[in-house]
Amino acid sequence: MFLLKKLSNFAIVIFGVLILTFLLIHLVPGDPVEVMLGESASTADRAQLRTDLGLDQPLIQQFGSYLAKLSHGDLGNSIHTKTPIIETIKARYPATVKLALLALLIGICIGVPMGIYAALKANHWQDIVVTLVSVRLSAMPAFWLGPMLMLIFAVWLGWLPVSGMDSKASIILPALTLGFGLSAILTRMTRTSLLEVLNDDYIRTARAKGLTERAVILRHALRAALLPIITIVGLQMGSLLAGTVITETIFSWDGIGRLLVESIEKRDYPVTQACVLIVALSYVLVNLITDLLYRFADPRVKLA
Repeated sequence: MFLLKKLSNFAIVIFGVLILTFLLIHLVPGDPVEVMLGESASTADRAQLRTDLGLDQPLIQQFGSYLAKLSHGDLGNSIHTKTPIIETIKARYPATVKLALLALLIGICIGVPMGIYAALKANHWQDIVVTLVSVRLSAMPAFWLGPMLMLIFAVWLGWLPVSGMDSKASIILPALTLGFGLSAILTRMTRTSLLEVLNDDYIRTARAKGLTERAVILRHALRAALLPIITIVGLQMGSLLAGTVITETIFSWDGIGRLLVESIEKRDYPVTQACVLIVALSYVLVNLITDLLYRFADPRVKLA
């Protein structure tokens, strides 16, 4: 029942995304025919290409044709390259997932321990320092942090590649750019969530039983504080998959985000729609997994 309800809600969300994306990309100024043929093309050539691409049909008919193909798993072909979009997505999407997962790992490895430390040192100078650092990190947008990391570690120190995907180390800078921002959010959330449970009766009981402070924190307090942390991790994983556009562009990372930017610049409508659809599907799938993890983190949560 829970899965059916969630899937029906997700289907509505995806359909709404398809409609909005279709309308918005057709409202954006620019004509793919002019981009492909240039301003010197004749009117007859433009009309012929527009007919070949199906752009001369009414929008409702174009949308209907798109949905009909999509129902059969056909994302269509690129206007510019004429290649199947599904093949392009298969080639680009793994790079985005790899980048997002590494960024998530970096965010968790930095944010959760720092949040626990800040909670244990609440209202002391250590807590103030951690809070200031997390606020600073959260205030650094990717379009500023990325070039700064590139300047320091690639240009000045020469430790890492500037951009591209030529070596295994190329993923480090873009992952750090995304992971630092996530770690700031997780630090504050972990601290706040842990402080709410540290003074509960069952925590005092655990301490009275003679358990070590480490056991009390890891086995009792942290598990109770996991729900809001799982929420943030789930939402941020979806955001990472959707928000790699800027980072992938800065570091020339050939993922789905950069493909989306390229398709918008070229007015490649089918590719743009496919990219947005894949991102939306990724987001709702991550949210579904997050809901399921609630039950494992806290048996009191009912999936209804």
